Amino acid sequence: MSVRIKFCGFTRAEDAALAAALGVHAIGVVHVPGSKRHVPLEAMPAIRAAVPAHIELVALFVNPYADTVQAVIQALQPSLLQFHGDETDPFCAQFGMPFIKAMAMGEGAGDITQRQKDYPSAQALVLDGHAPGELGGQGERFAWTNLPVLDKPIYLAGGLHAGNVAEAIATVKPYAVDVSSGIESAPGVKDAMKMRDFIRAAHADEP
Repeated sequence: MSVRIKFCGFTRAEDAALAAALGVHAIGVVHVPGSKRHVPLEAMPAIRAAVPAHIELVALFVNPYADTVQAVIQALQPSLLQFHGDETDPFCAQFGMPFIKAMAMGEGAGDITQRQKDYPSAQALVLDGHAPGELGGQGERFAWTNLPVLDKPIYLAGGLHAGNVAEAIATVKPYAVDVSSGIESAPGVKDAMKMRDFIRAAHADEP
């Protein structure tokens, strides 16, 4: 099966529409006040309208209140939730929607084989290069080699771009690759050529 591609950190409907046309499998929208890619509730319907129903629309949070998640679900109508903070498994599961849980893989992150056990309800795990307590989307790569076999599918994130995604896929063999800063001209502003090049490189070794 070919690797799935998730582009994250969209702030503009026109960028989401282009990513959809290019053939990505999932598009991520960040609702994290303080993030350079934060999307307010009132801007979400336009992005929703730009993403066809067959493409997964992902809402990303960091330690949100439950009512915040509910408000985003109503405004964005995502098909998948992504939690990037210290949320517990019961918190993430309470919304009755599939979710994926990010795992910091930077310095001081601890044993991923043990940490994954805290999220039995997660559909998949996002392995990101940032350190614990930091936001993702910073373009920080972690060591891809010698990753243990995990219980759930892996979204590989952190420092990916067109120049290294083929190597990342060959090394980790993830379910999906997840990129934000590696396809941007500025935080939250996607670059059409970088998006095209990333998709081409991610599929380069497929028959």
